[in-house]
Amino acid sequence: MSSFFIKNKVNANVSKTNEKVAALKRKADGDPKNKGRSKKLNSRLNEEISSDSETESPQVSRKRKGNVEEEIEETAQEKKLRLAKLYLDQLREEEEKKAEESFETDLIAGRLQEEVLEQKGKLQRLVAKEYFPPEAADLRLLRGHKLPVTCLVISPDDKHIFSAAKDCAIIKWDVETGKKLHTIAGGRKGTEDRHVGHTTHILCMAISSDGKYLATGDMNKLIMIWEASTCKHLYKFTGHRGPVSGLSFRKGTHDLYSASHDRSIKVWNVDENAYVETLFGHQDVITGLDSLSRERCVTAGGRDRTVRVWKIAEESQLVFHGHEGSIDCIQLINEEHMVTGADDGSLALWSVNRKKPLSSVKKAHGCHGDPGLEQPHWISAVAALQNTDTVASGASSCSHNSMVQLWRCGEGFRGLHPLFSVPVAGFVNSLKFSSSGSFLVAGVGQEHRLGRWWRIKDAKNGLYIIPLKKRDSDQEATSSE
Repeated sequence: MSSFFIKNKVNANVSKTNEKVAALKRKADGDPKNKGRSKKLNSRLNEEISSDSETESPQVSRKRKGNVEEEIEETAQEKKLRLAKLYLDQLREEEEKKAEESFETDLIAGRLQEEVLEQKGKLQRLVAKEYFPPEAADLRLLRGHKLPVTCLVISPDDKHIFSAAKDCAIIKWDVETGKKLHTIAGGRKGTEDRHVGHTTHILCMAISSDGKYLATGDMNKLIMIWEASTCKHLYKFTGHRGPVSGLSFRKGTHDLYSASHDRSIKVWNVDENAYVETLFGHQDVITGLDSLSRERCVTAGGRDRTVRVWKIAEESQLVFHGHEGSIDCIQLINEEHMVTGADDGSLALWSVNRKKPLSSVKKAHGCHGDPGLEQPHWISAVAALQNTDTVASGASSCSHNSMVQLWRCGEGFRGLHPLFSVPVAGFVNSLKFSSSGSFLVAGVGQEHRLGRWWRIKDAKNGLYIIPLKKRDSDQEATSSE
């Protein structure tokens, strides 16, 4: 009410002033003696109006009115209350600022700790328990290859998949739409001199951590280097004396490691289009290779039944034993732990500091065959979600019922516990997790990638994109009940 009263009073004063001004103007205009001075008087009156009128100088008037209102309205008690509120607001702002700074400090400290653990090879994010089985309808099958898919990689940004097959072709896929973006067609045998691309089965491929280069290796002892964004052919590396069976870029660099059936590992510098060195040690064909940031790589030695860690700078190697059959696939989980699969059906977890497996699962995918003649399903592919406790395995089955199995690694990687399985049709020849862990891709075919021992006619040659969904808090509460 007081504010309303003050505003009316101010408006009344302004109205009276305007009436006085109007009267003076009328008087000046009516007097003959003043006719000559009317213009001067009008200009003076206008000056007076501009200094006092609200319409001509609203900012000054409003400021004055506001000061008057504040002086009249605020009592001593109200002033104390206002100052107390201001003090509380300042305290609240200071506490919020401190909380934000503390959160940022904790976040930076957490990231630094993770980086240190990652460099030491001891980082293990426990995420496996959050995943739950996808519905069959959620799986997507991408078809484009005429023959069995043998290998695949996912781009670092998870937007594209590159796949290769026994049809000698390379296909670049869009993950979101499932469409083919580019196809590098395979050529016929004997056309190597004039065909840009592979002319025989492609067995392996790798992509650099910055997504710049794509490397592919084939049965014809050749390594091809491509520009990943455009699929343009850049280089051809020669030097292996047997099929190229494994490729991996060292993370953060353009150094390329290659493995071959000639039992050797070679090191290349892709930027310089140069060969660096050759490493020897395996007693049988090398069937798999992987690497991360350190200047080293790990390999699976097939029927020599060894896993080897190659320390490039030290020019030394570590030899590990544990499987009873041919070790056909290998994948690093972090810098110090890895997972392998063999044709005896066993799956094993390793530490680079121990010569025997930390954990091993016999007949990880079960058995097939008549009673008394059962044979374990061949573990033909493994994958690891880096720096976590989640791994996956794929098996080769002579029946139509193949599957991809997800596993949770126990604390300290001492133990493998099954999470769930995803049925797929055909030989699982390659497995890869996306960097984000939001999906898993399985490359499948009617035949095993290394041979034609048996064939599943009903299977389809292609890629299965398996979504990996995590439980939210409501689902976890429901499952715990």
